[in-house]
Order: sequence, then structure tokens, then C-alpha cells
Amino acid sequence: MRIREHPLPMRAHFTDSLVLTYAFPPRVLRPLLAPGLELDTYRAPDGTEYGFAAVAAVALRGLRPAFLPPWAGARQVMTGYRVFARLSVERARTGGGPRTLRGLRILRSQTSSRALAAAGSLLTRYRYERAVLGTRRTSDRLEVAVRSADGRADLRVSAALDGAAAPLPEGSPFATERDARRFAGPLPHTFEHDGRGGDVLVVKAFRTNWEPRPVAVDVERVTFFRHGPFEGTRPVLANAFHVADVDYGWHRGRLVTPAGRRG
Repeated sequence: MRIREHPLPMRAHFTDSLVLTYAFPPRVLRPLLAPGLELDTYRAPDGTEYGFAAVAAVALRGLRPAFLPPWAGARQVMTGYRVFARLSVERARTGGGPRTLRGLRILRSQTSSRALAAAGSLLTRYRYERAVLGTRRTSDRLEVAVRSADGRADLRVSAALDGAAAPLPEGSPFATERDARRFAGPLPHTFEHDGRGGDVLVVKAFRTNWEPRPVAVDVERVTFFRHGPFEGTRPVLANAFHVADVDYGWHRGRLVTPAGRRG
């Protein structure tokens, strides 16, 4: 296994995770997917099809390789930008046609730690870079602020954590909260093209007590969706979910051949 194929299983505890999912026309997102991946889409009640990209802001502690104890892990605030995707793979043992894995293709990741940024770039394909990140948590509100080195991934958002679950944001394409929850993230897998052929690198995650709650958010600034392939688009906030106090982990990466590409 090469060094950047996620060779280490990891563990962490999420104290807070806030995910904002934005809807885009599929034509905007499809070019961002690695070969072998398909865009995970949703058809709204009016018949319009959407793809989705999200930003996740996570405050965590105990981030470490799985063989280390929790006290040896790092306390960090991290952000990640990703596209919702699908991968069809053959059923190696049971036959019966391909099965579909749902997951994410990571576009950019940020940490305030120089060491973690270097380690993330060395050991993963999550495109880590250093930024200034911070959170402020009270009993009824979570505030997140990020300042990126190039200004292209700045974020400032606050989420209301008190009261009943929030309704879907105005203009959301989702018909129901159940539909929105399918694109709440993070999903069980992340995907990346291997770069040597047609295989896809798959990293599977696991979690405990995962009960995301829809929240009302005030998004003051999210510059990532103003630049590059997103320039000139009109992202629509489709959902916002918060989850707290979750044990989370990643398995080692594995190479998978997409369905129909063997031989």
C-alpha cells in the first residue's frame, strides 16, 4: 500500500459537527468527480435534478491513529468541502450484480495545525491545508469562523441549537426532512481515484450515536462556492444538520475496481 492510500486507521471524538449542504445543477459538480464516480443526485417535486456539495465544520478531540490511547490524540477544529457521489462495485462473493456505495469526494480540507496539515497531505488524499479556525459554543448556539490563506475557503456561520428541530431552509429543493437527511453527511465512504489505473480508493468510516438534528443557521460568509468551478453559480442552502458527542473513526483505505471495469 502506498503511503497516500490512507494506511492508518484513525479515531476521534466529535464534540460538535455542523454540515451545510448546498444544491447545484448537476453540470457544475460532475466535472469535480474522480473517474469511476457518479454524482449522487436528487429530483425535486417540480422535476428539477440537483447535485450537492457540502461544507462540514467539526470540533474534535482525541484525533489519533487507532493504536494510540485517546489522551494521545489532538484537539482540533477542522473543515472539509465535499461532493456527494456514488460508486458501483461488483459483489465479489455473492454475485447478483453490482452494489452502490454512497459517499463523498473531498475537494479541500483545513486544519489550524501545521503538523496535522503536513501529516494529512502525506498520508491522505483529503487535500489538507493550514487555516485559522475557531468555534464558540454556548448552550444555545454554535459559531464557526475560518480564515483561509488564499481567501477562497473562508467561512463564518452560526447555528441555533436551542428549541425544536428547524424546518428546511427557504428555497431548499428537498420535499421532506427525510429526503434532506440522505444528504446530511458525512456519509459512510470517501472516494478518490487511484491515479494508476481505473481503481478507486475507498475509505470507510464508522460512528456511534449518530443522530443529526436540523438546525437554523445564519451563514455570513462561505467563499468556497464563489471561485473556480463554482464561479457564477447560485448555490442554494438545502439543509443544515448538527450532531454532538459522537465517537468517529476511519478504516484503512482500500482499492476498489468500479463495476464493469474488470478485464
